[in-house]
Amino acid sequence: MKLFNSQYILSDKRHGWIDYDRGISIILVTYRHCYESMEKAGLNMHDHPWLEYINVFFFGFRMPLFFIASGMFISGSMKKRGLNPYIDNRIRTILYPLMVWGIIQISLQLLFADYTNSKGEVDFHSYLYLITFPRATGQFWYLNALFFVGIIYAVLKSVFKVPIKFQLMLGLLLYFTSSYFSTHDIQIGALNDIFKYYLFFAIGDAISGYMLSEKTATLFTSRKLIIPLLISFIFIQLIFTNLNLTNGNNYHVENDIPIFFLLVAIVGCAMSIALSFTLKKYNKLKFIRVVGYNSVHIYCLQIIVMSVSRLVFIKFLGITNVPLLALLILSMGVLVPMIIYNVSLRLNMWWMFTLKKPTEELDHINMRS
Repeated sequence: MKLFNSQYILSDKRHGWIDYDRGISIILVTYRHCYESMEKAGLNMHDHPWLEYINVFFFGFRMPLFFIASGMFISGSMKKRGLNPYIDNRIRTILYPLMVWGIIQISLQLLFADYTNSKGEVDFHSYLYLITFPRATGQFWYLNALFFVGIIYAVLKSVFKVPIKFQLMLGLLLYFTSSYFSTHDIQIGALNDIFKYYLFFAIGDAISGYMLSEKTATLFTSRKLIIPLLISFIFIQLIFTNLNLTNGNNYHVENDIPIFFLLVAIVGCAMSIALSFTLKKYNKLKFIRVVGYNSVHIYCLQIIVMSVSRLVFIKFLGITNVPLLALLILSMGVLVPMIIYNVSLRLNMWWMFTLKKPTEELDHINMRS
C-alpha cells in the first residue's frame, strides 16, 4: 500500500502541470518558513549568506502563483456548479482548514510558548485574528485571502455580471491601493492581502481558457520560449534580490516599487509554469506533483511540524550544522504533513482537513488496501 496515494494524484483526470506548479511553490514557501523559524530560534544564519540569498531570490512570485492557479478554475467551476455551490466548496475546502488548523496552531503556541518562537506573539485575540488580521497569526493569511478573494470575485462575476476586463481593472486599483497602504503603514487587516492578490486571481481567470488547453503545453515547453524566459527570470530576480538585501527588507520591492514587483511576479510565474509543463511533458520528478496536490495540507501543518522538528534536531539530537538543519527541517515540513493527511484518510478522519469528503481519493485507497 503506497502511502501518498500516487495512483490517484498522477491520474489523467487532473491537470498535472498545475500540481507541479503548486508543488514548486509550496516547497519554496516551506523553505522561507524554515529559514525564518531558524532565524527566530537564534541560529546564526548570517554565517551562511547563501541561505538568505535563496530565501529572497525565490520570494517574489510564489504567492501570486497560487492565486493565479486558483483563478484559472473559477469560470469552469461557476459554469458547472453555480455561485452557491462554489461558495459552499470554498467554505469546506479553504475556510474550514484555515479555522481548524489555525486554532490548533495558536493553541499549541499558547501552551508551549516557552519552547517555541511565538512567546509574546500570540494571545487569545489571535483566534479572532485568523479572520480579521491573519498576518498576525503567521502563514494563515494566505488561506484567508484566497477564500475571500474567491468569494468577492465570484459574487461580482455571477451576481453583478462584471466582465473580466473590469475585474482586471479593479484588481490593478486594489493592488496599487494595497501598496500605498503598506508604504504609509496604514493597517487595514485582512483587506491588505485581499487587495494585493485580487489582481492575480483575476489574471488566472483571464488566461484560463488558454492555459487549460492542451495546445498550451507545446508553447510552454518550447526552447524558443523557455530560453529567453529563463534569461529574463534570472536577470529580474537578481535585481529584485539585490534591492531587497541592500535595503534590509524582503518586502522593499513589493511595497515600495509595486510596478517592478508586478513584473517580478508575472515573469516568475511564467517561468514556474514553463518548468511545470516541461516536468509534466517528460513525466519527471513526479514527487513534486504529489507535493503540489498536498499543498494545502502542507501549508496548514508545516509551522507546527517544523517547530517540533527543530526542537528535536537541536535539543535532543544535538545537530547544530545550519545547512544540515535547514535541509532536515525543510524535509520534515514537506513530508510529515503529507503523511499525516494520508494517515487521516486511512483512518476515515478526512474531516481534519476538509468538510468535503474526498470520495474519489478514498475509493482509490480502499481499492489498494
